[in-house]
Amino acid sequence: MTGSLIIRNVEVDGCAGLDVRIEAGCVAEVGAGLPGEADELDGKAGALTPGLVDHHIHLFALAAQAQSLTLDGVRSASDFEAGIGAALAARAPGRWLRVTGYHEAMAGELGRALLDRMAPRHPIRVQHQTGSLWVLNSLALAAVGAEGASDDCIERDAAGRPTGRIWRGDAWLRERLADDPPSLAPIGRQLAAFGITAVTDASVTTDAAGAARLAEAHRDGALPQRLILMSGGELVAPPDGAFEVGPLKVLLDDHDLPPLDEFVTRIGQARAWRRPVAVHCVTAGELALTLAAFEAAGARPGDRIEHGGVVPTEAISVIRALGLTVVTQPAFVAERGERYLAEVEPREQADLYRCASLRVAGIPVAASSDAPYGSPDPWRGVAAAVGRLTDAGQSLGAAERVSAAEALSMYHGDPASPGGARRRIEPGAAADLCLLKVPLAEALRAPSADLVGATLIGGRVVFAA
Repeated sequence: MTGSLIIRNVEVDGCAGLDVRIEAGCVAEVGAGLPGEADELDGKAGALTPGLVDHHIHLFALAAQAQSLTLDGVRSASDFEAGIGAALAARAPGRWLRVTGYHEAMAGELGRALLDRMAPRHPIRVQHQTGSLWVLNSLALAAVGAEGASDDCIERDAAGRPTGRIWRGDAWLRERLADDPPSLAPIGRQLAAFGITAVTDASVTTDAAGAARLAEAHRDGALPQRLILMSGGELVAPPDGAFEVGPLKVLLDDHDLPPLDEFVTRIGQARAWRRPVAVHCVTAGELALTLAAFEAAGARPGDRIEHGGVVPTEAISVIRALGLTVVTQPAFVAERGERYLAEVEPREQADLYRCASLRVAGIPVAASSDAPYGSPDPWRGVAAAVGRLTDAGQSLGAAERVSAAEALSMYHGDPASPGGARRRIEPGAAADLCLLKVPLAEALRAPSADLVGATLIGGRVVFAA
């Protein structure tokens, strides 16, 4: 179905029994009993909503995760070692093992020595849950030439020997690995099955070559979602609109924060490129520096705080005064909440991944996944924003709960303006749509991706249950 299409018998904005006519990729008409000949899709009385938007995702890393051992459910050193051992047993000696989702709570601080003991015959690289760190064993370090390299991303001990820890070294590793790029088609299908019609890739490492790969995946239909790309450097959108250029990404690390004047200069570069700025802010220190930089350089519409992992009460009024948007990840409350309860001081737990208090203050708030560092399922994020429960059922920041309708609306904003008004299904709007199997009220009582019946992008069905 790529031309005229009528979606019959759907609920739109609470009104049941409506039809929606689509022409040339846009909504042409909404009403009951629309006449005319066209392809038809039976909505079966389900809700038709705007397509969902993931405002912060990492597409290449998500695709690579399919070829990795993920550490979901690992809670102890014995679980960690058992998982690695089982994965290595299925591999021939010398074959790489890529592992994602590590955290110190599993087996303490990781280094080459422990990985050498666990994997003496296989090169292995383990990514930290934050995405900021890779840890390699000796075989892996030798394979990428780390011993003789002098790059700043390589951590070394007092004797100058690599510890195995590579900080923010994704691009450095990619240059030295011979891995074939993973297909993006499974990711496109998975996102479509969630009802996602647009994404913003928030990777600071995106360059012209990476952007070209994403554009080609979009053109050939492997990645049908509309694309907005962040980057750490200059980026130019292609004439055919295969992607739009998004904010300039500034990646902060709490242990190595840049001088304020350097940060302000970075913001100035973004202004010269006519781009807003999106800043990675997970800690209170990162947020404090970010707010100081925007106060010095001046904030502009579209400037964003990514994550908002810790937002102290006193920072809320500053964020509001600067007109910044917060793009957060509600599902982290569920996925990482048990660790937060164990490691974060009780008086600071209310500051974690705020939602309701920011919205009440008038701050635009949008939701996202940060996948693969969190689940790409937006319905999991909706449920977490409503319940504020950890996976074990414990409450975390209950004051930050929002209604299910509010939570879903944080995925329904304009892809280019997260946190803004919810998109509407009305004549002239792009036919980027999510058809649910049930009325909206029923879906909001128990949010689940299983309730997605069909997804349309530009009026074309890209997923049908």
